[in-house]
Amino acid sequence: MLDFSSLLLAAALSGSCLSITLFAIWFTAPRAHFVLTVACGMLVLVAHVVLFWQYTKEPGPLLCQATLALLNLGFLVICLSSMQYLSVPGYKRVIVPTLLAMTVCAAVTYFGFDGIGFILTYATVTAMLVVIGVMFWIKGGGHDRRILLVVSFLSGTCAVSFALCGLVLAIRGQWVLGLAPNNWAERLNSVVAVACMTGLGALTLSLHHLQAQIELKAETLTDPLTGLMNRRALNSLYGERAFGPFMAVVMFDLDHFKRTNDLFGHPVGDKVLCRFAAIIRKYGRSGVDAFRLGGEEFALVMSRMTEDKAFDLASKIGVAFGAEVVPTPRGPLRSTVSGGIGFGKAEGSSLDDVLAEADKALYAAKHAGRNCVLVLDKVSKADGPALRSA
Repeated sequence: MLDFSSLLLAAALSGSCLSITLFAIWFTAPRAHFVLTVACGMLVLVAHVVLFWQYTKEPGPLLCQATLALLNLGFLVICLSSMQYLSVPGYKRVIVPTLLAMTVCAAVTYFGFDGIGFILTYATVTAMLVVIGVMFWIKGGGHDRRILLVVSFLSGTCAVSFALCGLVLAIRGQWVLGLAPNNWAERLNSVVAVACMTGLGALTLSLHHLQAQIELKAETLTDPLTGLMNRRALNSLYGERAFGPFMAVVMFDLDHFKRTNDLFGHPVGDKVLCRFAAIIRKYGRSGVDAFRLGGEEFALVMSRMTEDKAFDLASKIGVAFGAEVVPTPRGPLRSTVSGGIGFGKAEGSSLDDVLAEADKALYAAKHAGRNCVLVLDKVSKADGPALRSA
């Protein structure tokens, strides 16, 4: 119902408004780097639409090359923003082929085969849109699946419209045009581009809010010093769980930590805490979650673990930490840790019950001389070779 120039104007206005909106959002949330990248990509595509409109009025080889280059570049930036949001590595795998395609396109256009240049550009853009759709389909397991499905659908729809543009030119054998292509596929592509651009803009805002929620949740559940999960995360993950006989909680408490802070200073104390957190990560495995409860107190929650294996793992962590040396201005510092283990029961125990048992075992370990791991009512284990004296 609209002429081609009106469709191009609509695309330019839609892209401009979307780009301005995204820039405004980025200014209020500078950490949302992918929003800035999307905004830049949209701005490049707006520049492409403006040049393409000018090319329909005054066709020329240099203007044709610039128009096609901006189309490739704009979608390349959009593709990179998708990789940025989904934390997909290997940007070169997208950048290098696109730049190569842009070079070939510029060469064939320079020699007068502008139709082939359009076909190559449409094929490159189609490939990038397919890559975007596939990435959101595959890499988005930890995000809201409904949003990702819509992103994949819009990317696929836009890819089909660009593929049709190139296919029409190829079927008609229009290797040399001398002017801007103007056919049903081009008009359909303009309509689809406006619709998809608007939809992707709204989805970008949704993805930004979703990422902000994920980051906020991660911050509230993470200890800022050690990077381990905190007490709130422990209650969130296990507060409603029933602990069976193959689940255990290990409570760790660094020995004489107050004295460490008093003698060596809090910065050294922070290093000691981070060293212990690193040891816990080193011995981490599937079914073992680590938490810093506060101060010098840590906890491990173990699933699918027998009592012997739980005791063995906790003891190895204690031995490894005792071997750590933290350099300080007053000389090397060695620290130790005491631990207590609580186990679930066949009928099911609450988190509080298992923590209370682990805390009692920890209290007994401290009274036994510290620098050891104890289990209540497991004296035979405490007397074994895993027991270490202060």
